[in-house]
Amino acid sequence: MSSIQIKKVSITKVGTAAIVNAANEQLLQGGGVCGFIFEAAGASKLQKACDKIGFCHTGDAVITPGFDLCDHIIHAVGPIYINGLENEPQMLYGCYRNSLNLCKEYDIHSVGFPLISAGIFGYPVDKAWRKALQACNDWILKNSDYDIDIVFAIIDDRILKAGMDAAKDFGIRLKDQNEL
Repeated sequence: MSSIQIKKVSITKVGTAAIVNAANEQLLQGGGVCGFIFEAAGASKLQKACDKIGFCHTGDAVITPGFDLCDHIIHAVGPIYINGLENEPQMLYGCYRNSLNLCKEYDIHSVGFPLISAGIFGYPVDKAWRKALQACNDWILKNSDYDIDIVFAIIDDRILKAGMDAAKDFGIRLKDQNEL
């Protein structure tokens, strides 16, 4: 049975088969979450794999090996938040949907997500959570034949609480730590 969980843990320590990198369109090592993922995976190896792909459109996702970090790294390019009226919600939703589609395509049954676009891309945290949870919940409902554990890896207490609150508002039952 599929589940969604929000944990206070670094994305590089989440322990899932795949980790989602909040990437840029050029798939270059960046700062923040992206930088930590590259360093943990082996920056030069991961950059070479990304260079072979070359580019990823905003709202889409591509996959590489995870090298020293995990089995696979999915690179999802979230939108830079302008005003919420420039197709940002649809593109952010696409990041999660397309990442989960890659999980299914590659037979990955556990994936760790950061809160895409909520850092340096400026997406408001509450809106980013609503779109992330909506996309993941919708995907689970549409793919009931496929079991996947989705873990949001969050280290900031304020962002963690915002995610828990958003899940309650959506009526999403998060997997409890005691169920692990």
